[in-house]
Amino acid sequence: MYFWLKILHISAMVLWFAGLFFLPRLFVARHRGERDAAAAYFNATANTLYFRMATPAALVAVASGMALIAYGPGGAWLVMKLVIVAGAVCVHLYMGMVLYELGQGRDRHGAWFYRLLGWAPLLLLLAIAALTGAKPPTVGDLPPPPGAAGRP
Repeated sequence: MYFWLKILHISAMVLWFAGLFFLPRLFVARHRGERDAAAAYFNATANTLYFRMATPAALVAVASGMALIAYGPGGAWLVMKLVIVAGAVCVHLYMGMVLYELGQGRDRHGAWFYRLLGWAPLLLLLAIAALTGAKPPTVGDLPPPPGAAGRP
């Protein structure tokens, strides 16, 4: 069960972050008036990407991650990972607010802002991958969690 739960979690993370990577590109196209900015294309694509792909994948990733916490070891890495995941959820929600504003005809940011926003998911994903791969038991001078002495 643990193996399949982990596969579900990783697959949902990949799908979620694919949506987070592509949305800012659509925002840039909309801002610059490119071919992708036509309302018939932008609204259908961005709404499908956000509401039918990225949001359900985010919910599955978070839910399966919470289930994996019951199986796996804890430690400082898990707390840091949860903080970064909270940041990813905030970025996801912010992109939803931007999508809503664009749907209302209000474009409050420039192309550079959307390009910088596009880097946020990459940095978050790299931080999550690094923490999950390294799994440090403690950070700095903090003591390791109880029972961590016997773990490899």
